[in-house]
This record gives sequence, C-alpha cells and structure tokens, in this order.
Amino acid sequence: MYGEPYWNEARAYRFTLREIEEDIEDPSTELHQMCLDAVGRIIESQELMARMGLPEKHWDYIAGTWRGGDPGLYGRMDLAYGGTGLAKLLEYNADTPTSLFESTSFQWQWLEDQITAKVLPRDADQFNGTWEALVARFAEMWPGGDTIYFTSVPENSEDYGTVETMAWAAKEGGVNPLYLTIDKIGVSDDGRFLDADGYPIRFLFKLYPWENMLNEPFADYLAQSGCFMLEPAWKALLSNKAILPMLWRFNEGHPNLLPAFFEDEFAEAGPAVQRAEAAFAAGRVVKPIFSREGASVRILDAAGGEIAASGDHGYDEHPKIVQAYHPLPEFDGSHPVIGAWIIGDTCTGMGLREDRGLITQNLSQFIPHYIEG
Repeated sequence: MYGEPYWNEARAYRFTLREIEEDIEDPSTELHQMCLDAVGRIIESQELMARMGLPEKHWDYIAGTWRGGDPGLYGRMDLAYGGTGLAKLLEYNADTPTSLFESTSFQWQWLEDQITAKVLPRDADQFNGTWEALVARFAEMWPGGDTIYFTSVPENSEDYGTVETMAWAAKEGGVNPLYLTIDKIGVSDDGRFLDADGYPIRFLFKLYPWENMLNEPFADYLAQSGCFMLEPAWKALLSNKAILPMLWRFNEGHPNLLPAFFEDEFAEAGPAVQRAEAAFAAGRVVKPIFSREGASVRILDAAGGEIAASGDHGYDEHPKIVQAYHPLPEFDGSHPVIGAWIIGDTCTGMGLREDRGLITQNLSQFIPHYIEG
C-alpha cells in the first residue's frame, strides 16, 4: 500500500506495564462509561438527537434499543498518546471498527515468534486480551447457543476479514455462525429479514454503518423485524463524531478529552468556546460527523490556515464538528494512533497504526507492540 507493507514488523512500539494500565486501559474504560452516560442523555432530548444527524423517523427505534437494554459487543477508541502526558480521545468507532484480526491473532503470533527467535525476552508481554474477551462476550450474550448471521458488503476483503474473525470468536463461544453478504438479505411479507434461502434472521452482526442503514428503505422494517442487531442502533450515537462535542459538554475539562464543539457553536464563540480558547492555540481539526478512515478531515492552524487535509472528500456534505488539535507523537517520521479495544464495557487490548501524514487513513500501516518493564 503506497509502496509499503500494511503489516510492518521492521519496528515495534515498546510500552511499560504502568503505561498500559494507567494511561491507556483505565482511561479507555472510563471514557466508554462516559459515552454510555452521554447516550442516556441524548436519547431523552429531541434537541440533542437533532444534532446527531440521524433520520428523525428512526429516533424511537434507536431509543428503544437503549431503553430495552440491547447490549453492545465491541468498539475501538482512537487515542493520541506518545508515552508522556495523558492519552487524548480522538474519536470512537463503536459500530464498525476494523483491524480486529491484526490486533488479536496476528499481533499475538508476532509476539510469540519474536520470543521464540530471542529478539524479545521470554517475559515480554502484550496488551492483548481482546480475543478471549470476545469469546466470553458471545458466550455471555448467548449462553444457550444460537445461530447468528454475520454480514458485510460483498467483495471487500478487509471487511470480510473482520467479520470472519468475529464469527470464529462466536463459534468458540458456543454460537453457530453463518455468513452472507448484505445484498443477499431480503424481507418477508410480514416485515422480517430473511437469508438467501428464505429463513428468518433472528440475530445479525452487520459490518455496515448505522448512518447508512438508517437512510435506506430496509430501515423501515427494523422495528417490526424481530431481528436483534449487533451492534444495536444506539451505537449510532457513539460511532458518530457528534458524540465528541457531547462528551465535552457533559464532561468539560476531563483530562482525556479534547475540547470539541459543533461548527456553528465554535463560530459563535460562546462562553464554553472561550473557556477552551487555550486548547485551540495549536489549531483545530474539522471533522464531518459521519466520516471513515480520515476522509474529509482538515487540520487548520490557529489563524485558519490549512496544515493538512484528506484527499478523500466523500463526506464533505455532512455537518461538521471542530476539535482542538492535539498533534500526534512522531517517531522516525511516522505518527502512531492507538486503537484501544472495548469489549462489552471494558478495555481489553490495543493495536497501533501509523502514517507519515498527520491524518490516519485506511492504508496506514499496522505496527505491533509489546510490554517490557
């Protein structure tokens, strides 16, 4: 990719156990709890729901999945952290995060290989309990076993790799997994979702964004389908960058958050923006509330001059949020972002991706890590 390997083991990132536990694991678990608190507040307010950019006709369905206690499975928090100072939340993909296979199976295999080759000491470790946590989560959610359909868009090897990893974890947890591409799902006369053979789908893991699903005709059947969705629809509030100004509104000054505002709020420069003025001295990042892999993201300096911008403008039409610019750390000309995995409600592991540019995107390299000391 760009003439370089996506998986790069020419180097690795070394962490101490203290850094993992105190700077990444515990703050990520706390941030997730703050996100859950934010969801509970947002669904009770029409004003706040309107800020999330989701179709109003599906607000009741979204709220119903939250009030009904539909459990979440997984998510990935993207953090800026360079070994000093506090980790800062950049965004939270709580709906369709990828790089799961790399973070769990392949990264752990790398660690074992390096120990066997005596490149790393025998007591080297890795923050990587995500696979075991996934298996346990499936077993907890479906203790009697069940059939879960796993779906993704056709002809996308990265998405299929994530879905296949999920399906193997489900199988190890006692669940019967079946795969079909999302274009093969149909609807019965009474509004139930069907597989390619016409059998009703009771449980569906979909690697397909809620913001897309809710704007398609099939969404009209969600409430009556009797289909339990993974992730549940309330996750549409967390994988949405509109959650960032919500988190700041509800937790202003939290040390692991960056000040963030909706674009119109930032332009109005009200009291909350003024209180955060110092945090914007390094610049600001403008992000669409719906965006994937860094697309349509711009980094501006304090005067509004452009520092960096994505070449992918596919999400330009969406409403924007403005987040204080927190420069990523730099190691040998590359900028890493930590992806902290949340399984259930707990941070269980991480993976790192780095890019020579300032905006992490879909072809950024995956770099393994280990714990020593």
